[in-house]
Amino acid sequence: MALNVYLSGEIHTDWREQIIEGAAGLDVSFNSPVTDHAASDDCGVRILGAEDQKFWHDHKGAKLNAIRTRKGIEDADVVVVRFGDKYKQWNAAFDAGYAAALAKSLIVLHGPDHQHALKEVDAAALAVAEEPAQVVQMLAYVLNGVLPS
Repeated sequence: MALNVYLSGEIHTDWREQIIEGAAGLDVSFNSPVTDHAASDDCGVRILGAEDQKFWHDHKGAKLNAIRTRKGIEDADVVVVRFGDKYKQWNAAFDAGYAAALAKSLIVLHGPDHQHALKEVDAAALAVAEEPAQVVQMLAYVLNGVLPS
């Protein structure tokens, strides 16, 4: 069995790299949104033309980014959504809801301080982890049926 995993959520820490490196040797492929914050914010106006109003600037970028996000989530066997400590990630909550609506296997990743705020998101997930290493252990277990040592 092979797994296609979509890594969604905060872009300010190296959690994606921790999971990808930890999963080396597993039959897993990874995909994610564009994690270059400036490119993600400005893609719409850089490709489609400038906007005078910030709303339309953001609107163009959000729609263009949605092409990649929708494709990544729709193609995924497992969607991992990380909520970081520094910012409110409304886009991550949206991605979790989209994955849940598509009946994707959803793993939510966040610290204990977010338990109450994310209770509905956590309830939709098949697992809630606090550390990237736990996600790696879940993927290894799902693929190989072996518990971590």
